Amino acid sequence: MMDFTWKVFLQTGNIDTYLLYKELEKENQEIPGNQNEDLAQMDFPVS
Repeated sequence: MMDFTWKVFLQTGNIDTYLLYKELEKENQEIPGNQNEDLAQMDFPVS
């Protein structure tokens, strides 16, 4: 979700989108282990 929000911000420059990104980032830092779940959801090629 954070990756998508960041990409939308980069394309639009919308301040509200940036603030949403920062809020999501803050929530991720408050909950231990949440970062690993985000990485698991991303599409990485397996080699």
